[in-house]
Amino acid sequence: METEWKKQTVIYEYDEQTDGTIKGYAAYARLVDGISGALFARYGVEYELYASDDPNSEYWKLLENDVKSGNPEVEHVARIFDRLEERTFAYDDDKEQPDYNIHLSIRNNVLAYPALGVALARVPVFQEHGINFQDYVFAASDSQLQAFLGNVRTRQREQNINKVTVFTDMRNGMSREDEPITRSVGREEVVLDAAIKKEIYRSLDQFFDADRSFYLTYDIPYKRGVLLYGHPGNGKTTLVKSIAGSVPGPVVYWQITEYTSSESVGEVFEAASRLAPMVLVIEDIDSMPQEVRSFFLNTLDGATSKEGIFLIGTTNYPDKIDPGLMNRAGRFDRAYEIRMPDEALRLEYLRLRRFQVFAGEEGTALAARLTEHFSLTQLGELYVSAALEWHENGTAGVEALVRSMRGELDKGRKQEWMKDDKSSIGFY
Repeated sequence: METEWKKQTVIYEYDEQTDGTIKGYAAYARLVDGISGALFARYGVEYELYASDDPNSEYWKLLENDVKSGNPEVEHVARIFDRLEERTFAYDDDKEQPDYNIHLSIRNNVLAYPALGVALARVPVFQEHGINFQDYVFAASDSQLQAFLGNVRTRQREQNINKVTVFTDMRNGMSREDEPITRSVGREEVVLDAAIKKEIYRSLDQFFDADRSFYLTYDIPYKRGVLLYGHPGNGKTTLVKSIAGSVPGPVVYWQITEYTSSESVGEVFEAASRLAPMVLVIEDIDSMPQEVRSFFLNTLDGATSKEGIFLIGTTNYPDKIDPGLMNRAGRFDRAYEIRMPDEALRLEYLRLRRFQVFAGEEGTALAARLTEHFSLTQLGELYVSAALEWHENGTAGVEALVRSMRGELDKGRKQEWMKDDKSSIGFY
């Protein structure tokens, strides 16, 4: 088939004698010829240009990572425009000692994986109001390009094991960042109702079982969906961090905003399916814009849209959740309420933070008893306050600290901020 395609008649063939016949084509043709020529001169192989209809071009992200890390499999073939940059610099905070990293630019360069027979070029396009870019993919053959693309998924999964891919819907489109897990959160650090914690982790371990025996034995579709809801600050985010660091698969975190659209829904699920088996966390699922909810629900109902995806939805406002998410099988299988911690959980959290260093065992038990209605986040603030006071004075007054924090929390609940006429802060 490939040979037959190459023998097809060409309707218009570029010729320098007819340079201006089709506006803009001459510049395009010269660039393609120049890149092809540079590749042939370097490797003695004819590379052809391929069009991509794939919106998720993960290979560009992999190329960027390879260039930054100095992967010897990537070679710099040529610079495209002489007056544009060849190298770039960026602040790299992934290192143990963050510093600036100077490396080849992905733009304005032809970069190749010669062993794989594939080359990539992000070519500048000059427009009236600035410079845009167009991505070109070259390959020595169909089979080599297919092998390269097949390897992309494997490599992407490997690189995402110790990272979280964060999608955020922005005004100008989807933002995608790969954030390293700087500090793993162990399962023992998750302070949660024991029964709920056990059930969630058991479901995850079964899902990532190498032979999928549980799903095969009982003929269960290979997908799961759980919804976590409850008051903010009670461990939903910590649970997600723990999952990201303890499962043998990639984790994608998607922040829903007012800019979420049907296009971004499709993009996220497409990216997730390529990483399967994986975990997809949808934060603030109640914030899904009304006009997108129908498309989102239809996506969840798709026959293969969730295959290999462990879906976790979170919300602080369960009353705003679309009933369609819970009233139909196959969307979210279970919903778990993350409640305000009781005294036993508060004591577990404070001991985990080593609050007893400042207050002893008796003071820690007292703090757990006095902090009814405190969230885990507020207990964390109590820990910081105790540490500061202990560092300065050599002691920490638990009762006074709790009383002070409770007073501020009560003001917040009653909306009594800044009601003192003598206050010197505010607007007049």
